[in-house]
Amino acid sequence: MRAIQKNGGSILMCVLEILIGVLLLVDPLGFTSSIIIALGAVLIVAGVVFAVRYFRTDAAEGALTHGLSKGLLLLLAGLFCVLRSKWFVATFPLLTILYGIGILISGVGKIQWTADMLRFGRKRWYLPAISAVLSLCFAAVILFNPFETTAVLWSFTGAVLIVEAVFDIIAIALGGKHRDNDDDIIDV
Repeated sequence: MRAIQKNGGSILMCVLEILIGVLLLVDPLGFTSSIIIALGAVLIVAGVVFAVRYFRTDAAEGALTHGLSKGLLLLLAGLFCVLRSKWFVATFPLLTILYGIGILISGVGKIQWTADMLRFGRKRWYLPAISAVLSLCFAAVILFNPFETTAVLWSFTGAVLIVEAVFDIIAIALGGKHRDNDDDIIDV
C-alpha cells in the first residue's frame, strides 16, 4: 500500500494509458481525429489569448514578448488541426515510429529499474524485467510495422498501452515495496 501511495503519479499515468488504449481499440481513427480537433481548439483559444494579451499590454512589453506573433501562429496551427485533421491521420506511420521509439526508451528505463532492484536486493526484481522485455518486444513490433492498415496498427498500439500500463501498475504495487528499515524508493 505504501508503494502505491508513494507512486500515485505513476499509477495515474498508467490508468490514463489504459483509458487511451481502450479508446484506441474501440475506434482508433475516430479517437485520434477527435484528439487532433480538440488540440486544435485548445491552440485556437491559446492563440486568441496571446493576441488579446498583446493588445492589452504596454507597447514596449508587447514588442518584447512577441505576443501577437505567438498568438497568430497558435491560431493558425489550431485552425490547421481543426480543418485538416485527416492530414494527421495520413501521417500516422511517422507518429507510430515516434511512439515505437518512446516505448523503446521506456523499455531501456525499465532495464535500469530492474538493475536497481537487483542491486538493492529486492525480491520481485523480475516484475520490471518482464515489463522491460515486453516493452522492447512491443517497440520492435511497432517499429517494424507488419500491419496492413493504420487502423490495425493503432489498435495494436492501444493493446500495447493497456498491457504495459497494467503490468507497470502490478510492478509498482508489488515490486515497489520496500523494507521498513531502508528508504531507497525506486520509481518507474
